[in-house]
Amino acid sequence: MSKPKLHFAHANSYPAGVYRQFFAALEQDFDIQALDMHGHSTHYPVSDGWPKLVEEYISELSARYSEPVILVGHSLGGMLSLMVARARPDLVRCVVMLDAPVVAGWRALFWRLIKLSGNAFRVPPAKNSIRRRNVWPDAEAAYQHFAGKDIFAAWAPGVLHDYISSGLKPHPEGVQLRFTREVETSIYASLPHHLSRLVKRPFPTPIGFIGGTDSWETSQSGHTHTQALVGPHFRIIPGGHLFPMESPELAAQETRAMIVNLLAEAGKESGKKLPQRRSFA
Repeated sequence: MSKPKLHFAHANSYPAGVYRQFFAALEQDFDIQALDMHGHSTHYPVSDGWPKLVEEYISELSARYSEPVILVGHSLGGMLSLMVARARPDLVRCVVMLDAPVVAGWRALFWRLIKLSGNAFRVPPAKNSIRRRNVWPDAEAAYQHFAGKDIFAAWAPGVLHDYISSGLKPHPEGVQLRFTREVETSIYASLPHHLSRLVKRPFPTPIGFIGGTDSWETSQSGHTHTQALVGPHFRIIPGGHLFPMESPELAAQETRAMIVNLLAEAGKESGKKLPQRRSFA
């Protein structure tokens, strides 16, 4: 029996290769594919509200698959997956958003006003990312740079090596980040403010959320609108915004369990039952 197809969308600035351990913990049960880097195609440039990124995602799904697939997205990837599912539910079996909270209500209005005032690049995280160092003399220097930061020190052993091996490219002065800080910053500064219109119930596909207990990003957006969207499929687990890098095995276990629940509730397994494992008993 073929494995269910799972398409993954990464967080802003983290190419798909960074999730190698997370994928490895899921690949026994799923056929996993991913676009290596969102936002870097000249055909699908970053713009306000990410319409071209959604178009790029839909194009990828249409080209890769002949049937609806499971979408799993982390942060940026989770929001894009939600938007794709709303626009093209025929391509999607279910959606799992990993620490991709819904920004709606007064927070969305406030964010829209910031963008209208021309200050989107002057507030975090765009304010921080545009100044981020992105060139080093060699890969080891880049590794040591990131290893000295708390956010990366919390990652599971080996994940930072995956970031270095998948996230760098040659530069005249050594190496630089493949995911450019300009694209990263543009994505942050163009965060959608219109999600309220997209998350009205009923949502066309089963959808769930898994967040980190210590996620600054989720704490800023709140849980209200996300919980209203996903209903009982809301889960908080130990970790920060980057919990798939901090605890890849746990993140994979929770993702698999969420998928099982979403497909079971919707009655969309269509003969593709996932094998039961002791960790999910």
